[in-house]
Order: sequence, then C-alpha cells, then structure tokens
Amino acid sequence: MFTAMVVEKDEEGKTSAALQQISEDQLPEGEVLVAVEYSTVNYKDGLCLGSGGGLVRTYPHVPGIDFAGTVETSDDARYKAGDKVVLTGWRVGETCWGGFSQKARVKADYLVPLPSGLTSRQAMAVGTAGVAAMLGIMALEDHGMLKDNGPVLVTGASGGVGSIAVGILANLGYEVAAVTGRPETADYLKRLGASEIVAREEINETTKRPLEKETWAGCVDAVGGEMLARVLGQMKYGASVAAVGLAGGAALPATVVPFLLRGVNLLGIDSVMQPYENRVRAWDRIARDLPLDTLENMIQSTKLEDLPQLGKDILKGQVQGRVVVEIAP
Repeated sequence: MFTAMVVEKDEEGKTSAALQQISEDQLPEGEVLVAVEYSTVNYKDGLCLGSGGGLVRTYPHVPGIDFAGTVETSDDARYKAGDKVVLTGWRVGETCWGGFSQKARVKADYLVPLPSGLTSRQAMAVGTAGVAAMLGIMALEDHGMLKDNGPVLVTGASGGVGSIAVGILANLGYEVAAVTGRPETADYLKRLGASEIVAREEINETTKRPLEKETWAGCVDAVGGEMLARVLGQMKYGASVAAVGLAGGAALPATVVPFLLRGVNLLGIDSVMQPYENRVRAWDRIARDLPLDTLENMIQSTKLEDLPQLGKDILKGQVQGRVVVEIAP
C-alpha cells in the first residue's frame, strides 16, 4: 500500500480530494511502474483536484499531469529498474491516473529519460509549464526571432509558463518585458531577468485600432483572450506570438489585419501530445539554457496533503512561479 491524493465524486456531483492508501493493482495499465519522487502543480491540476473541468472522465481519480522518479519495473526494453524518468502530458492525470501518488504506472511511450544535469526535483520545477515555455521559444526562434530585433513580451509572467520563459529568454540574451497583474511580483520577475515590467491593465483591453505602434519582436503568451488580441496589433513586422495558454479566456476578439499587413505569425503550442523527439529536444534546451540558480528562485515546495488548497489557489491566479510537490515517502 502507498499514499495518493484521490478525488471522489458523490451522488450529487460534488468532488472532494483527500489522501488515501491504495495498492498497485488499482493503478492503470502500462509497461512501466515508477516510484514517484516529485510532481508539480499546474492549472490543469487545479481543475482536476476540484470540479474536474471537463478533463476527468471517471472517479475515483488521481490527478497530477507531471511526475519524475525512478523506474521500479519495466516490460519495455527502453527502460530498466533504477532508470530516472520524467513524464509530462499525454493526458496522464486527466483521463488516467497521474503523479499525485507515490507510485504511477504508465505506457513507456509517455516517458523520457531524466535530462543530464537535472535532478528529479529540478525537472518538476520545470514540468509541463517549462516544457511549454521552451517549445514556444523554440517555435519563435524557428520563425526568425533574434536578440537584435527588440524586446520580447511574456504575458502571465509570474505564473509557471511565464516564469520559465522569462528565465530562459533572459539567459539567452533577449530583452524581456514581463506582463503581470500583481505589482508585488515585480522584484521577483527582475530577479529572473526581466528588464521591463508591464502592468496588465496597460495591455489587457481591446482597442478599435487593429494596429498599434510596432513594439515587440516576439511574444510568449500564456493568457490568450483580449490580451492576446491586443498584443497581435503591437507586434513588429514579421514577428511571431507563441500561444501557450488561455488563463485570460479562450475567445480571441481580434482581426486578421496584423496577419495581412504586418505578416505577424500566431504559433499554436501544444505540450500534451508532442512527439518524443521534440520532447527530448525541449528538455535538452531547458537543461542547457535555464540557469539552475534562476530556476531555484521560482520554486516553492509543498507536500501531498497541501494539494487541495493549492489547486484552488492556482485557479485564482494566486500561485507564483513553480510549486514542487514532494511525493516520495
């Protein structure tokens, strides 16, 4: 028996999350059994710890879309007992049980080896948020973003995706403008490498003008909604926006004018179903381009028993940086 955070749903449709003792035979099918050492808390985890947000199909359920740990047993030749592995995405923690548990069983295809130079704890300080941020930066680079072209905007900068994006971009030598709705996070963002702090209210309203002054040479956007629509009209000619999240809403009240008159590119970033090769490439870049001291400045640590409250906090936008959940007994 081992400990997991289990979400139950009652006959009235209300959910509740609590620690339970479960056994290996309750785990989903898969070729690899992992002793989980660390996990993290993402926006999706907040949904799955609460109402389910349309992500959870069956109850009881164990959330946790990320985890890192050590292989206990494997029926797949790619992994053997003792190997350090990381999982992000593949709808683990949503449609099947995830990493908020001292053990997890998953398909071998879902795993990647722990990147050289990172510990399990550091990998979970990165997590899905960091992988998404790195995929966004890689896409911007692939579409011509250069350090000499001007400042790069990061929206939702004090959150998980934004924090990692700020840290990587600054380390790569980009001038980073960080958007935040919480003035008290300004010093934190400057420690990560932001050279300019942009108040959310300055950029969070739609405008009747489809184009504004050309300002940004690139953008990692974790907000979507009205902010993304506004940012599109502020991009420099030929610049790109990597759309990584929708914390501000899924609607996009924009026009096609920035695309047609300035050649702006809107790049969709999915971290859930990325093929193995792209995942490894992203992790290799993270290990190389994200300074570990910068990463440490983002981390707050917590335990399994704190997850129900943290789930509520992250849905309210009240979690700064990256939360690392200590899972191992």
